[in-house]
Amino acid sequence: VLCLRESWALQSLPEGTSVADPAGECERGVPRVCGVCGDRATGFHFNAMTCEGCKGFFRRSMKRKAMFTCPFSGECHITKDNRRHCQACRLKRCLDIGMMKEFILTDEEVQRKREMILKRKEEEALRESLKPKLSEEQQKVIDILLEAHRKTYDPTYADFTKFRPPVRSQPSSRGATKSSSLLTQDLSSEDSSDLFSSEAFSTFPDPTEPPPFPSLALQEEQDESSSVNLEFSQLSMLPHLADLVSYSIQKVIGFAKMIPGFRDLSVEDQIVLLKCSAMEVIMLRSNESFTLEDMSWTCGSSDFKYRVSDVTQAGHSMALLEPLVKFQVGLKKLNLHEEEHVLLMAICILSPGRDRPTPNPKNPQKGGEKPIRTADPKKG
Repeated sequence: VLCLRESWALQSLPEGTSVADPAGECERGVPRVCGVCGDRATGFHFNAMTCEGCKGFFRRSMKRKAMFTCPFSGECHITKDNRRHCQACRLKRCLDIGMMKEFILTDEEVQRKREMILKRKEEEALRESLKPKLSEEQQKVIDILLEAHRKTYDPTYADFTKFRPPVRSQPSSRGATKSSSLLTQDLSSEDSSDLFSSEAFSTFPDPTEPPPFPSLALQEEQDESSSVNLEFSQLSMLPHLADLVSYSIQKVIGFAKMIPGFRDLSVEDQIVLLKCSAMEVIMLRSNESFTLEDMSWTCGSSDFKYRVSDVTQAGHSMALLEPLVKFQVGLKKLNLHEEEHVLLMAICILSPGRDRPTPNPKNPQKGGEKPIRTADPKKG
């Protein structure tokens, strides 16, 4: 009996409270009916599904040790409308459906429970009050970053169909190729007055219409010491992944230009920050599609499910991929909220410690550091 009282103590709440079905016998969405009178039940009370009225009636009857007598034949059918007419048959019905007096708390136990609930609410209120509150300006920045991310990241990955298709087969043709990196392309075009104008970053392919990929079978260099011969099968994924990286860089640029204050920097500083952070931000963004179950990046259909083996077919070595996958696993396990994710990307772009920005000759304080003045030798 004592064990039963302990296990069901939380279900013997004071009048006016209800307890959810602990045994899961009632399916969600299915109306729960009082086993005594047929009224709407509010939960399990004293080991049976009942309404609030029958719960209170049973508690009061057991505490008073009431002895009721049926004025009729002792077989009254208890309903919602006539449950007050015959207390004897109502109490008998309570016992028939399994209600047990052992589950009723004493007045002292009820008081302790109320104090415990009140204390728990006060502790929760205290913890809530101690949480750091965002200022209106901080919340506004987060909202801007969320909007920027949602405008530049498509969770359906529909644009991937516009890339050159992934080739995971292994043709036997041979050829030579020069190693290249998209980040080594010169972003500081002197002809561009605005980093984000339509002419800017023209070296990157248009994500909507990817241009033809340069032929992988390049003419061998005369200097054999500088040439590298690779199997075509090792580079079969290179065209597709090159388009993917180019597309991703463009999206990072789009995200960066919506960061508050970013476009207030000089064009040179914007270029420096983007060149230093683009690949890091791409790694952060790609974590949204990374899955721990099979250590792959799932971007929509099975054609765009990328494994480490796919990346090696673009010419990357395991020495590069091993720390990349470890980073993806560690970041995924953090279970970052979307707000934390976009803040991390913005911090990465605006992070100090990058290459020293080029001073803005018109306004040194706006676009970079003040030029360092050297001492005049004539003045000592």
